[in-house]
Amino acid sequence: MGSTDSVRLDAWLWAIRAYKTRSAATAACRAGHVRLNGRPAKAAQPVVVGDAIRVRQAGFERLLEVTALIAKRVGAEAAARCYIDTTPERPRELVPSIPVRDRGTGRPTKKDRRDMERLRRPD
Repeated sequence: MGSTDSVRLDAWLWAIRAYKTRSAATAACRAGHVRLNGRPAKAAQPVVVGDAIRVRQAGFERLLEVTALIAKRVGAEAAARCYIDTTPERPRELVPSIPVRDRGTGRPTKKDRRDMERLRRPD
């Protein structure tokens, strides 16, 4: 782990594998997807141990607390030791099962189609 007092935010996010590239981490900061201690963050902002970081990825927010500073990308196991992930668990989406017709039964009748529509869109 690093022994410096602070690290750039984009470099830290890249090093802990939150983003695949450092430029992606920089772009996320510019787009406002990253917040440092509750405030919108710039890519060059320094991160220190104890900071709270909110990262929005794929429509969900990850809540990270900095426990160690690193500036170089390391393995996933070592990277996971540099933060505490306090993100609440995502709710699972309920996906309705799609009715499957037996092969070779021909075209569905009007009643079959209505039943299938009723299963797809419960009103």
